[in-house]
Amino acid sequence: MSVMDTATFFVEGTANQFEHVLSLYPQALRLKAESKTKKPEELIKLDNWYQNELPGKIKSRGKDAHLNHEELCQTMKWKQTRGKTFPQLNYLIKVNTPRAVMAETKKAFKKLPNLGLAITALSNLKGVGTTMASALLAAAAPDKAPFMADECLKAIPAIEGIDYTAKEYLNFVAHIQTKVERLNGECGDSKWNPHSVELALWTHYVANEFKPELLSSVPEACQKPISEQPKTDAHVNGNVNQTKVFIILLCQLCYLLL
Repeated sequence: MSVMDTATFFVEGTANQFEHVLSLYPQALRLKAESKTKKPEELIKLDNWYQNELPGKIKSRGKDAHLNHEELCQTMKWKQTRGKTFPQLNYLIKVNTPRAVMAETKKAFKKLPNLGLAITALSNLKGVGTTMASALLAAAAPDKAPFMADECLKAIPAIEGIDYTAKEYLNFVAHIQTKVERLNGECGDSKWNPHSVELALWTHYVANEFKPELLSSVPEACQKPISEQPKTDAHVNGNVNQTKVFIILLCQLCYLLL
């Protein structure tokens, strides 16, 4: 089976294909980690913390959801280990006071679901640009915010180039949300959210870059049996035409017998 490119996967991928690709995330993460560092386990450990532990900690704080200083620095470390590295950002992020981190992240999370206002609030913190802000929002509200990963931006055909602005992030979110709605409509439930779609897209891009054969196991698009497919005008008209022909033939037979 030939492997589709990631742009095609984003546009045409079905729910069962996205689900399979998302299951490959741990393997794609290791491929990425091995390409970036001699200690891949460091990124894998950081990613487990970011994906599985941090969201729970934020949620446990209820209406006063926020991040503390250590969590902010740890998220920056995750972001840079997984993506591009800018050493100066590691310094800037540490300059923020614990009080400022708590206040600004709390303010930002209260702005949700307005992602634009949330990003504006987070940008008051030193070292926090749009991409970092998206990482914080994805951890706090994965049902509303995807992480603005370069790999995902490159995979969406409608996005030309990479522009780390709030406007471009909201454009990115709109494309991701459209896919979320399409996949959930196909599934008939709310299984997919912006962050899970973003993770599947990232997985496909990374796997395609480092080990395309990993994607050869992606199943064909699921199609409903013909008996379950809705009847189109062609089906209806075809049945009507066949009925007409049968009536005409029956009339002709009766005429001959008379």
